[in-house]
Amino acid sequence: MYHVLFKRLEGNEDIQLPRKMSEWAAGFDLQAAVGEPVTLNPGERKLIPTGFAMAMPANLEAQIRPRSGLAFKHGITSLNSPGTIDADYRGEVKVLLINHGQEPFVITRGERIAQMVFHEVPQVDIVEAEELPDTVRGAGGFGHTGVK
Repeated sequence: MYHVLFKRLEGNEDIQLPRKMSEWAAGFDLQAAVGEPVTLNPGERKLIPTGFAMAMPANLEAQIRPRSGLAFKHGITSLNSPGTIDADYRGEVKVLLINHGQEPFVITRGERIAQMVFHEVPQVDIVEAEELPDTVRGAGGFGHTGVK
């Protein structure tokens, strides 16, 4: 079990800290901490505050992901998805949303706008090499295996 510290930022006492909406949910829902309703027009992107900052152990990252209901019903998703929050970041967590839908979408205070999933980050040692071991795939990429 990891302990992640959350600090509610001033003026956001009414905004819930991230929470799971079902027992086995992977993600913690994030609420919009906007001062007034924000309209996101089709094709428009905006950075939406959540009203909290956090501190997590060095071997964790938090990933910000879209909410499937907003994506399906309204075309609202997050850019740079999943967005990574590094363990050493202490500023307010914000969500970069975009409207891929056909209609303007209004984001209101307290609305659930995204989800946050925590992952372990392995320690990796980068080693430069003159040669790489061969594989059957080799350098094939970007659809080289076909679609069926």
